[in-house]
Amino acid sequence: MTRIAVFGTGYLGATHAACMAELGHEVIGVDVDASKLAKLEAGEVPFYEPGLEEVLKRNLAAGRLRFSSSYQEAADFAEVHFIGVGTPQKKGEFAADLTHVDAVIDTLAPLLTRPTVILGKSTVPVGTAARLAKRVRSIAPAGDSIELGWNPEFLREGYAVQDTLHPDRLVVGVANESGDRAEDAAREVYAQLLDENVPFLLTDLPTAELVKISANAFLATKISFINAMAEVCEAAGADVTVLADAIGHDARIGRRFLNAGIGFGGGCLPKDIRAFMARAGELGADQALTFLREVDNINMRRRTRMVEMVRDAVGGSLLGARVSVLGAAFKPDSDDVRDSPALNIAGQIQLQGASVNVYDPRAMENSRKIFPTLEYTTSSVDASRGADVVLVLTEWDEFRNLRPQDLEGVVRGRRIVDGRNCLKPSDWTAAGWEYRGLGRPLQHGRRRVGDPE
Repeated sequence: MTRIAVFGTGYLGATHAACMAELGHEVIGVDVDASKLAKLEAGEVPFYEPGLEEVLKRNLAAGRLRFSSSYQEAADFAEVHFIGVGTPQKKGEFAADLTHVDAVIDTLAPLLTRPTVILGKSTVPVGTAARLAKRVRSIAPAGDSIELGWNPEFLREGYAVQDTLHPDRLVVGVANESGDRAEDAAREVYAQLLDENVPFLLTDLPTAELVKISANAFLATKISFINAMAEVCEAAGADVTVLADAIGHDARIGRRFLNAGIGFGGGCLPKDIRAFMARAGELGADQALTFLREVDNINMRRRTRMVEMVRDAVGGSLLGARVSVLGAAFKPDSDDVRDSPALNIAGQIQLQGASVNVYDPRAMENSRKIFPTLEYTTSSVDASRGADVVLVLTEWDEFRNLRPQDLEGVVRGRRIVDGRNCLKPSDWTAAGWEYRGLGRPLQHGRRRVGDPE
């Protein structure tokens, strides 16, 4: 059992704190946001993540987990300190904003009077860990007995508990000249996972920092590749979903992350690839990542293409059209709307004169904060009342399982635009609907007497 402090109680920090307690450690979560702390202390997760609330409540009740705003309390208590604060994109720049990471070090280090280990988990530009290690040792009373390593996270929203308790790998970066205590601390913290034969990769500091950002850059590239193929398929009259199935059978390529649609969003991939480009430029390796600029461009272009497709579906103008938007979160099993393609598209459509009704199973409250002028409803049916066109923009199971009969007599026009290619076109066309999917041929439904236009 290790005494652990986790700094930051957002998505990463709260998940890590609760899961470390689940592994049997004594954990204190630290944050400056009193409202977050109050919710967590009451057993409430401030965001939606399946399974996390149960882990939180169980460990609060067991006395292994508590929360505080006191850095002094954390410094006195913990043997290992994890940094799990956000690194958002700087306003007006591509680079990452390290204000919160620096603030943790500047506040914590002066309170460290005995040998201890700090492990960073936040996604940071390469070179940050070495800078922070030097900073810690210069301002901490314990000086050179403080060891800093980097332990990047690989959480998928919607699977964060599983990814923390049963990760596909553990990466720990240490300083070349003196990394023994950081390695030992990581092995002790993750002993239960190592007993399950989870791969443990020990690296230097810059490699550890690059692992997370490189993984995100690769995934973003794969998504944008298939979306670029969707553009070609639309021009050629081909079907990108069949294309993806065909090339996905190649073991060197694989089928995962080859789903064409409205592109990626969220709080990680978009800002991480931009920060990666910015840091490469600072290091003099900007030419190595110029392809990521096109990856970003393709991704953003999908949103514009979706708006164009909706406009075409309703006759060339969105002015006065009634549009049902199913999905606001950037992905299913999440309430995260940061840089959400779905919400961005809904906003663009409204700006072009349409009346837009939005429904999402989890992201309604967060959506209202960003786009308060959109209309929000409580179900797929309510969102689709009187709609000229229905859009599926987040692939929740609820929307995947939607059937034409669910909207029979509800919509004004039988038109559906599948922004995630997650529906079966024949189900809709057989019921008289017009089906449009990104990178797929337009499919007309069979007209029936009395069908609305």
